[in-house]
Amino acid sequence: MKVAIYTLGCKVNIYESEYVISLLKKNNYEIVDFDDIADIYIINTCTVTNESDRKSRKIIHQARRKNSDAIIVVMGCYSQIGKEEIPADIILGNKDKSKIVDIINEYIENKKQIKRIYDLSNVNFENMEIEGFETHTRAFVKIQDGCNAFCAYCIIPYARGNIRSKKEEDVIREITNLVNKGYKEIVLTGIHTGKYGMDINSNLETLLRKIVKIDGLYRIRLSSIEINEITDGILELMKENKIIASHLHIPLQSGSNKILKLMNRRYNKEYFINRVEEIRRVRDDISITTDLIVGFPNEGEEEFNETMDTLKKIGFMHIHTFPYSKRDGTKASIMDNQVDGNIKKERVKKVIELSNKMEEEYYKNSIGEFYEGVTEVRHDGKVVVHTSNFVPVILNSKVDNNEIVKVKITDTDKLNVYGEII
Repeated sequence: MKVAIYTLGCKVNIYESEYVISLLKKNNYEIVDFDDIADIYIINTCTVTNESDRKSRKIIHQARRKNSDAIIVVMGCYSQIGKEEIPADIILGNKDKSKIVDIINEYIENKKQIKRIYDLSNVNFENMEIEGFETHTRAFVKIQDGCNAFCAYCIIPYARGNIRSKKEEDVIREITNLVNKGYKEIVLTGIHTGKYGMDINSNLETLLRKIVKIDGLYRIRLSSIEINEITDGILELMKENKIIASHLHIPLQSGSNKILKLMNRRYNKEYFINRVEEIRRVRDDISITTDLIVGFPNEGEEEFNETMDTLKKIGFMHIHTFPYSKRDGTKASIMDNQVDGNIKKERVKKVIELSNKMEEEYYKNSIGEFYEGVTEVRHDGKVVVHTSNFVPVILNSKVDNNEIVKVKITDTDKLNVYGEII
């Protein structure tokens, strides 16, 4: 049978979809593109905003139109929240994805809708282990699931449940196997990665100290981490060990203390600024990127200007900017003083302009510098090297995929960076 899978949302979803694909292949299912006519369509959904819900519904309807006789499987965060009826034959939340083959077989045998939505407030980590990736040079490894932070704008603690962690020995084995299969760079991912281990008497620093000792591992990268979870021990490890990438993605969300408090973030702007300075003393070449929500309720001109000032003081390499979007079921969705949509658009535009300016400056300052990185041959044939500090260097020369090369950055053109192999 032919199976097509569509993944929305985060790196955790990408990882879980890859795992589902590997299970299906082992059981003789043929994986085809989502644009093709398939016997089974699997949609791995996102629910981080109301817009994410809309996109999930759109893809579900597209699948049904492609083949009205196909089995439609909807899984993930949108399914877990379950605010409305989902037009699917199999509905899974964020548990039992590892049982996808048995569940499909059960449906084929009985032809009755299957719906498995569990209370995730007290469940164990659902272990998955990836052996390879279809479309990525870098390999993701999911080490953690769930979030207990309950930021005012975020539905994810309800969609993903309590914090739960993969056992250290399982993480080490999975990474070791991927390295032995030729993967040079591993990206650690999770819903709240910095809280790894709190449920199994471990922590992220302890895990990293074991990972950097894996034979043949070229680079380890964190997908995202909160500023107050970068411990002194992690900084010391970064100072000691160049295997850890010189890039951190640290969500700021707002540069206004008033808005940070309303968001239920666990730091203020002064702490964030000071901690970034400490990080840069450990790695002077490090690049730091961030997430920012613009137009959160009660964000007036004063708070927005404060945020812009904070962004300039920190000097991010790149700012992933989002206009605040109401998410039903969150505290922020019923707050007073919601910001007008046109104002949000203008503020997003200003942040993007600032982000582009800072990114261009970072790249220009890299001209003449030497870096090592892993090659990635893209669909258009372009060869790009991702350096340790996450600069995407475009090469003119033809190089095989997944090779470690040393490059000199020779030129930049706005947000494009060019280099040559040394």
